[in-house]
Amino acid sequence: MSLMSAAALGSAISFVIFAMIAVWYVVPRLGTQPRAEALVPLLWVHAFRHVALQIFSAQQFGFAVSDSTRDQIAAGDVTGMILAVIAIIALQYRVRLATLLVWVFVAETVFDLVNSTIAGVHEQLFAASWLTNGPNTRASWGLARPAVSRLVQLR
Repeated sequence: MSLMSAAALGSAISFVIFAMIAVWYVVPRLGTQPRAEALVPLLWVHAFRHVALQIFSAQQFGFAVSDSTRDQIAAGDVTGMILAVIAIIALQYRVRLATLLVWVFVAETVFDLVNSTIAGVHEQLFAASWLTNGPNTRASWGLARPAVSRLVQLR
């Protein structure tokens, strides 16, 4: 099996497993809670996206990524992390714009996922990204998307 095939298979397996968790456990549990309380656990997963800053040291130790792609990946994940934490705080203190902040976070995360995937494919980083943070972002989006959609419909 090629490295690219192994990476694609691993990513697909992670996505399916996270979707199963979402359908069987997360959506039913969070669907019974008020919106603010239900969204916070989904956002906490993204509060650790600063781990993408490891791409700077990985590049120094041989990870073949261009500076521009490295910067796009790091900036997208750190921006997502900051937005997630701001949204968590807003939800915790019941700030009026909390729901809007969550949607800004979702839009940024989708943009970051698409942008980093395109950049990774362009530089043939897909297999290497499997070893770092790629499946976590894809899988957590797979977990969060149906839950957020259902929660918004319920309220």
